[in-house]
Formats: sequence, structure tokens, C-alpha cells
Amino acid sequence: MEKTLQEFLLEKNYTKIKLKLTKTNHFEMKATINGVKGNFILDTGASSSCVGFESIETFKLKAKDSKIMAAGAGAINMETKMAKKNKIKIGKWQHNKIVLVLFNLTHVNTALINHNSMPVDGIIGADVLKKGKAIIDYEKKYLYLKTNE
Repeated sequence: MEKTLQEFLLEKNYTKIKLKLTKTNHFEMKATINGVKGNFILDTGASSSCVGFESIETFKLKAKDSKIMAAGAGAINMETKMAKKNKIKIGKWQHNKIVLVLFNLTHVNTALINHNSMPVDGIIGADVLKKGKAIIDYEKKYLYLKTNE
């Protein structure tokens, strides 16, 4: 009998994370940073995972100045800060040395709120997806990340 994608990936030590499609057609997911739960947009096009300036204290981040300028949907040359060595947990997957880019998320959250979606704490980007050998099942709305067991 042929296996489903889910059965195959779970056998290969992947963990399954539920994705929620927002009214803006973004996938939202839960993640824990430094022991604190948050709501994040999954963005395969974002090179780095990001958190908003207003969440620095919430997620116990050690913010340092950065020379990197961020660019995103509708905004360019935004000031950023960096926070290194963060613990991130998504489902059963975890990593202890994630670098987060901190920037002003207001434009992202304003767009979400204008479309009757909840604001988010940040963005999970390609850096985390690569580390987790991510597979996204768009039809069933699941993210799979490979655990190190």
C-alpha cells in the first residue's frame, strides 16, 4: 500500500506543524522563542527570521545594532537590530543558535489588521526552514521539520 506524505515524513523523524491560512493568504504558525510562545508568518521568501522591535523584551532578546537594512513588502531601508543565540522551538523541532533580525513590523501588522487578521510577533524565514529541512504541504496546510532524534 502506498504511504501518504505524512506517514512517510513522520517515519523519517519529521515533526508536523499545523499552518493556518489567514485572510491575506499567508500561512501563520506558532513558535516558541526563548521559552515564550508567539504567532508568526511563515515566509519562504524571507532570507532571515525576524521579530518586531516591540517584542524584544517579550522574547528576552539581546538586541545589538546592525548595519543590515531590511526590505519587505512595501518598505525598504528599514533600520534593524540583531539578536544572536536564540532558542527556537516549532512543534517538536528545536534549535539553540538562531540569529533573529529585529525590525519595525508595524507595516506588516497594519496590513494584517486591515484584512481582519490578527497581528503577528514576527516572521519565520528561509534560515529556519533550511536548518529544519522543511517540507510544506500546501494542500493540507502542514509544515514538516526534521527533528534530530
